[in-house]
Amino acid sequence: MPERKDSPPTPLGIYDRPGNERITVIELTALILSALWLLGAAVFFVVLDPTSSGADAGGALRFIMVMLAVFLPVGMIWVAATAARSSRVMREESQRLQTAIDAMRQTYVAQAQSRSGTDEPSVTRKLDEIAAAQRKAETALAMFTSTRDAIPPQLPVRVEPVQADDSDDQVVLPLGTPAEDLNPPLERADFVRAMNFPETADDREGFAALRKALKDRNSAQLIQAAQDVLTLLSHDGIYMDDLRPDMARPELWRRFAAGERGRAIAALGGVRDRSSLALSAARMKRDPIFRDAAHHFLRLFDRMFAQFAESASDAEISELSDTRTARAFMLLGRVAGTFD
Repeated sequence: MPERKDSPPTPLGIYDRPGNERITVIELTALILSALWLLGAAVFFVVLDPTSSGADAGGALRFIMVMLAVFLPVGMIWVAATAARSSRVMREESQRLQTAIDAMRQTYVAQAQSRSGTDEPSVTRKLDEIAAAQRKAETALAMFTSTRDAIPPQLPVRVEPVQADDSDDQVVLPLGTPAEDLNPPLERADFVRAMNFPETADDREGFAALRKALKDRNSAQLIQAAQDVLTLLSHDGIYMDDLRPDMARPELWRRFAAGERGRAIAALGGVRDRSSLALSAARMKRDPIFRDAAHHFLRLFDRMFAQFAESASDAEISELSDTRTARAFMLLGRVAGTFD
């Protein structure tokens, strides 16, 4: 069992009880100011009373004015002292609250790191990913199923023996000739269109090209391999329509078809999306099914493109490099180290 990581120590300031000082500097200052003011007022009104020579008329009003002059400043001093003490208490509480928030943040980060280390994603996020991948997979499977259902089943062709005739230029086919060999060769335009797969359920041209490509054995193998890797990539939320790779020149693709590998053709791996590369690399390491499907697809694409480049023009190579199948090759080729 993996050792359980100890949680980081909690700062002591979180649970500290706020100190209740009985006499602080603020109260001491207020007491000194009050004493000085009262002393000054006593000296002024008792020793140096400027109104002692006057009459006693208005004695009550004079008494009130004296009380106000003496005690009103003292009251203002203590109001200011109380406000300063309250401000100090608020600063201390704010500091304790900030300490508590920092500790909670550290605890949350530590728990998140421990969860990511054990590779256990949350149930909600995993369910959302599975639902999205299922919707994409169902759409793709429905498109391919409708395509294959539209192809009429072909019965085995029975070839009757034909007597050789010197006046006839027809070639006599041997018994047991596969039905695929009787089909006309696949046009390059249809092959390129099939490598991109139908855009929507109403893409008649795409489905027509896909039907023709599925009748060709080599093309059908590559289409099946591409379908497998595209479906597996969609489980991680990776879709070829979201990728915007850097397009390479046709001359570089021809060098790849001629067998050149390594950094000389590194520009073919034009996919720069870091998240897609990271997810694909992680899936390649931990999922043997995905790894086998990716390597099988790369081998078939390598063999197919070598044959395609022999008679294809530069425009057709550029068009093929912009298909979904070619983008999957760029992505998986970088992950597998084809361009290293």
